[in-house]
Parts: sequence; structure tokens; C-alpha cells
Amino acid sequence: MDGRWHNAASGATREILDPADAKPFAVVAEGDASDADAAIAAARKAFDHGAWPDTPVAERAALLRRVAELLVRDREKIGLLESRDAGKTVEEGRVDVDCVADAFRYFADLVIGEGAGRVVDAGTDTVHSVVVHEPVGVCAMITPWNYPLLQASWKIAPALAAGNTFVIKPSEITPLTTVALIELLKEAGLPDGVANIVTGPGHTVGARFADHPDVDLISFTGGLISGTKVAQAAAVSVKKVALELGGKNPNVVFADACATEEGFDTAVDQALNAAFIHSGQVCSAGGRLIIEESVRDRFVAELAVRASRIKLGRGTEEGVECGPLVSQQQLDKTEYYVDSALEEGAKLLTGGKRPEPSEVRPAEGYFYEPTVLDGCHRGMRAVREEVFGPVLTVETFTTEDEAVALANDTEYGLAGAVWTSDSGRARRMARRMRHGTIWINDFHPYLPQAEWGGFGKSGVGRELGPAGLAEYRESKHVYENLAPEPVRWFAG
Repeated sequence: MDGRWHNAASGATREILDPADAKPFAVVAEGDASDADAAIAAARKAFDHGAWPDTPVAERAALLRRVAELLVRDREKIGLLESRDAGKTVEEGRVDVDCVADAFRYFADLVIGEGAGRVVDAGTDTVHSVVVHEPVGVCAMITPWNYPLLQASWKIAPALAAGNTFVIKPSEITPLTTVALIELLKEAGLPDGVANIVTGPGHTVGARFADHPDVDLISFTGGLISGTKVAQAAAVSVKKVALELGGKNPNVVFADACATEEGFDTAVDQALNAAFIHSGQVCSAGGRLIIEESVRDRFVAELAVRASRIKLGRGTEEGVECGPLVSQQQLDKTEYYVDSALEEGAKLLTGGKRPEPSEVRPAEGYFYEPTVLDGCHRGMRAVREEVFGPVLTVETFTTEDEAVALANDTEYGLAGAVWTSDSGRARRMARRMRHGTIWINDFHPYLPQAEWGGFGKSGVGRELGPAGLAEYRESKHVYENLAPEPVRWFAG
């Protein structure tokens, strides 16, 4: 807070566990509402009386680029930290660092390339009218445990580019790379008080961020229930709110995509990627395979065989392809959904249990085998609710209309994919599917220049792209009369 590290006001601490063996490997302060108040006060002071909001755009952009350079410098160290903290493989951690550096570069380029404002034609030469953008003020950010560094960057980079100050609460179980990022911001020369972090739980720190009257905007990424509570608390003071919530994402495969051996192999491989990257702990995970009936048997059989060969283990070990779940709670939740699906009539093709321990897979770790459930239907909880584990459910269709209906039969609307060799069908499906991102013949790529967000209960607001920057700004209309005259409406 305010450029210095502090103990929690209560003196409390929290051990951070490595999900591969459930052993503590770091300790952080466990903040509470009083720490949140102090951090918000520092951010408020830095915005109202500090230099950052009035810092020239070129200087703000230069700082963002310095942060990107520092991320490249520390790629190995931060990638390893992300792996140990969140359980993902080191290679996934490295890719996350690359993506974070790209986000900082993108928003630096975006803000430096903008004009001075949008001119509004007032219909007369004696009036100059322009819409300009200003920072919102103090931004509060709450980020999830699955992509702690990446999700923090999607909020921090545009907020700083726009000239805001901020407070951030990372997930209490994966806070370490966000702490490292705050250190890099300080090293890059960000003024004291602009960036503030409070490590602690959502019910105290996060709740205070949401209802504090000195917070102007709150941006939350996480589950639907918590997001609803954030929105309700923020409504009291009419804050700006951005919510990126859950997803239950369809991966729709048409038979024509599998007409060649190469096409078949690619679609199967991408279905594995969609469902099992980071053990399925991805908001955009393609956990619902919706496949055309005529190719279902062959496709699903091959998918199950390949899923059974995925190498589970500690993410820092050579050759490991998939790490553990992030916590015991997440492991228990995954087991619950698989058990419920089997009780409701699903057929287990592979997985469905904890793996045998090995040298790279300690018995205490939160590991769960990649699981494929066939014969699923929309009444199953595992099909309708967000599992956030390595579980793939299989549904089938026979017509394009049926595929659309299945894909859209969800309360969420974050992302989805379509596999087909028919370009007309691809465009029709993309238009008809009610999801914020549609991939055609691919799964999971994102572009910093694009906008990320969802429909339905997947949230409100957008991250990345120009809309991501706009979330952290207010628009102001400046109307200048160059030749003012008396109005004389009133006799006085």
C-alpha cells in the first residue's frame, strides 16, 4: 500500500500450498476489511492529489512497455512461480507470462495511438464541441485463482493506460504472481499509491472493495454467485461494474470436419485441448462436446483413448502434460459432478477417479484423471453447471438447428467453437450461437486486440481490445461557445 509492503493489520498470515503435494511453500499476509480501507485510501489520495492521472499519455505508455520488458526478463522465474502456485505446467506458466507482456504492449500502443477526442458537429462555426475520455478514478479489482497473472494484467494494463489508480485482491490461494507483478510495476517507476494490493479472502477484502464509497469502479472475474454479490454491493454507491463470470462452453463438431484423416485428427486433438488444458480449470473450457451422430462413435472412442494417455504430474516435471487441480475443494467438486453424472445415466469412457501416485504425482496432490462421459443430456448437472475440472461431457445432434439449440441451451454464454468444412455453415453457426467468443475450426486462442466477454450469466462488460480500455474511462462532453451572447429568456 502506498509504495510499501505491510503486515496485515491483524497480524494474520496464510500459507500458500503447492497443489501437487498439498505442502506449504510460501506465506503471505492475510488482510481484512481494515487493510482494504487503508489500500483504498492510498489509491484515493494518489488519484486526487498525485501526478499519475495527469501524466502525459506517452509517459504512461512508456511505463507499460517497461513492465513488458521486465516480464520478458523474469519469464522463467514468474512462469515457475505460476506453475507452483496454480498447479499448471511450467510451459503453460511461461505462455501466460508472454500473454501478459503482450497485453501491456497492446494497451501502450492503443492509448498512444488515440486522438485528442471525438469532435461533435454543433451546426455552427462558433461552437467547438468534443467528447474526451478521462480516467474513472479508483478501480478495485478481484481476480480468480485459475489464471491469476493473466487476469490481473487484463485489468491492470488498461486501468493504468487510462490514468487510474487501483487496488487489487488476487485469489487468496494463488496470490504470488500478482505480488510479483506489483513489484515489477514499482521497479518500472509507477508512483507510490497508484498500485495497491491486499492479499486476503473475498468475504472480507473483496466485500469491502465492492461496497466502499471511495471506489469508483469494480472489476471482478470469478464465479456467478460471488459476482452477483459484488454487483449487489456495488449498486448501493452506483459504481461502474465489470463482471466476467462463468462459462459452460460448447464445442460443436460437424461430420464434414472429420471427412479426411487430417481433419479428424485435428478435431480430436483440439477437443482434448478444449477440455483438458490446465486440468479444465478455464472459464472458456470446451467441456461440452456436441458432435454429429454419424461420426460420434469413432470420434468419441478415439478421444477417450487419447485422454487416457495424458501424462499427469507436478507441473515442474519434464514430460508432464497436465497438472493437479488447484485445491482439495476443487478436487471434491470434480468428484461430485462425475458421480452425479454417472447416477443420472452417463457412461464413463475413461478417467473418473484419482490416479495412482507416482514419482511425479505425489499421493497428497490434488490430481484427477481426464474424464470422458458419454451419453449425456441437458438434464445432467455436469452438463448444465460449471465443473472447472478435467471433465468432458458428450452430446449428439443430427441437424444444424439441433446443434444450435444444444449450444445455446445454457444460462451462460461465454465462448464456443464450431468445426466444419462448410464456410456458409460456419458463418451461420457463429451468427446464431449466443456466446461472446466463437472460434471456427480452433479452440482457446485470444487476441489482445479483440474484446472478451459473454452473454447471459457470463457477465457484463468487456476486457481486452478498445472496449477493455473504455471500461476504465468516463466520457466527458466539452462544449465551448466561441462567441457567447445573452440568452434573454427571463425578464430580470
